[in-house]
Amino acid sequence: MATGRMFAGKRLPLTIAFTILLIAAFGAGCNGFFLPNTLESIAIQPASVNMQVTNQQQFSAWGTYSENNEREQITSGLVWTSSDPSVTITTGGLATAETVTTSAVTITGSAQGLSGTATVNVIGNVTSMTVTPTTQSMTVGTAYPFTFTGSPGPPTYITTANGGTLTITPSNSASTSLLTCVVGTDTNGNPAESCTAFSGADAGNPWSIQMSYPTPSGTQAIATATANSSG
Repeated sequence: MATGRMFAGKRLPLTIAFTILLIAAFGAGCNGFFLPNTLESIAIQPASVNMQVTNQQQFSAWGTYSENNEREQITSGLVWTSSDPSVTITTGGLATAETVTTSAVTITGSAQGLSGTATVNVIGNVTSMTVTPTTQSMTVGTAYPFTFTGSPGPPTYITTANGGTLTITPSNSASTSLLTCVVGTDTNGNPAESCTAFSGADAGNPWSIQMSYPTPSGTQAIATATANSSG
């Protein structure tokens, strides 16, 4: 009996030691079996936005992770950049529209070697537009200014150089290619579209010269002039 008790007493420490070894081995195996929840992609919100000049917009970054395709907001280790100084952005993702842009600005949020992007269009505070003159008889080969004025602004004067879209529409047998417009100035030195009719333009077949510009509400401010070649 004493021998059996002594054997049992020796067996207990051996069992405990064996159990500890099993736990250690299982733990080491788990470290290789359970993969870390890694970041797989980044999305920026909002993905696209029109910003009025001088206004601000808060951007956020959302990461999709490998475990269960989880999606969580990234709040640390994120670097924000802007593709153009017309839109600045802080380390916290707060963007400011500094000046009106003629093309989209890319906002990028980067972390852990991955990045997501959003686009910003900076528009002015224009709700209506007028054009001077509203009608113009044009001698072939002579440039004539058309001044498109936005209200309340900025910008005060709208051209294709600061975000305006110019559309020339011929009527009757007039040809679009026989009337071209480039950014210039009017007689007062204000920004304007300088338009010229070329040889072959027929008198009595006018063109519609239309400028459009996005408003803060998401619509378009539009002004239209009529140009007619005198031959």
